[in-house]
Amino acid sequence: MSHFNHTSTSFLLTGLPGLEAVYIWLSIPLCAMYVASLAGNSLILWVVRSEPSLHQPMYYFLSMLAVTDLGLSASTLPTMLPIYILGLREVAVDLCLAQLFFIHTFSVMESSVLLTMAFDRFVAISKPLRYGTILTNPRIASLGLAIMVRSVGLHVPAPIMLKKLPYCGNHLLSHSYCLHPDVMKLACADTHINSAYGLFVVLSTLGVDSVLIILSYGLILQTVLSIASKAERLKALNTCVSHICSVLLFYTPMIGLSMIHRFGKWASPCSRVALSYLHFLIPPVLNPVVYTIKTKQIRLRMLRIFLSCGAGISDIRSH
Repeated sequence: MSHFNHTSTSFLLTGLPGLEAVYIWLSIPLCAMYVASLAGNSLILWVVRSEPSLHQPMYYFLSMLAVTDLGLSASTLPTMLPIYILGLREVAVDLCLAQLFFIHTFSVMESSVLLTMAFDRFVAISKPLRYGTILTNPRIASLGLAIMVRSVGLHVPAPIMLKKLPYCGNHLLSHSYCLHPDVMKLACADTHINSAYGLFVVLSTLGVDSVLIILSYGLILQTVLSIASKAERLKALNTCVSHICSVLLFYTPMIGLSMIHRFGKWASPCSRVALSYLHFLIPPVLNPVVYTIKTKQIRLRMLRIFLSCGAGISDIRSH
């Protein structure tokens, strides 16, 4: 069984199995999702940057989430759309390793941002009078830098370790993009170190983040229940709805996908691919929608943008 040369060989990606005949039609909603993600998150960034009243910790963290969502969409785009539009399934090994680095980095970055947003909500509800003094601009910048260093630093070894492995025989990946566990399974060598490294990264990032988010909401709930007024309790909880939706959008498909990979031997390949799409494609599309609907300041600002655009178009037509 001969090993192949990393520089001259490629992996084969997988779309939705059994639906090859309608790939070109499936490309339409996929393209629409990428356009929606790009437009929605870019608009969030522009609104926060241009509106002085939104220069607050909560909206800075929302901007970080938008940047992360843009990065996650950009990471999956180069291989996914060519499969459905052009039928191109081959991906060069180096491109594959670069893609899995960026996908996993932005995924952990999103988890980290969601954790900092949970901390932001805890500070805003439990210490409202000190909110501005605790979450100062330098501290927010430091948190952003820490998130980036943590996410990048933990994933730098992944492509390096995979690059050193020999691959032979089967070159077929089970997703439309390269993921660390997927590529690792194709190696015809001992991968215990790679597996242990992957488990450590997942537990120390996504695992720890999810536990801390749950803990934060436990403390938030304890604080809210101590508020005497029912109206004030509802008002406080209402500020957390957008964040809770984003957490559920990110973690629910991920947990389901993890359970299927671990225990769901019965699950069809199509269901695994579809669930991975929910995990990587849906949050970047829906996060801007959720925050626009639930955040009055952003909603009003976007409404003014659309109204001014509509007025501008009317003026052009009248001339």
